[in-house]
Amino acid sequence: MASLQVREVPQHTYDRIAFRAKAEHRSIAQETVSLLAKGLDCELDPQERRRKLLNTLDSNNSWSLEIPDPVTLIREDRNR
Repeated sequence: MASLQVREVPQHTYDRIAFRAKAEHRSIAQETVSLLAKGLDCELDPQERRRKLLNTLDSNNSWSLEIPDPVTLIREDRNR
């Protein structure tokens, strides 16, 4: 992965990135990469996309994982 160093970032810009990073539970570097990707219309890597989706779902509490009983599933298959 490439590395990028940015110098002379205005303090108000840095403060906003730091605030957003804290709100998103990310490091400043991670938040900066995310903001660059959004600004350039680049897709985030698949792991980051999944992480964001899971965080959104978790914060909404709009889903629950119900694992069916394996015995029931096997019996249904056998009865087909």
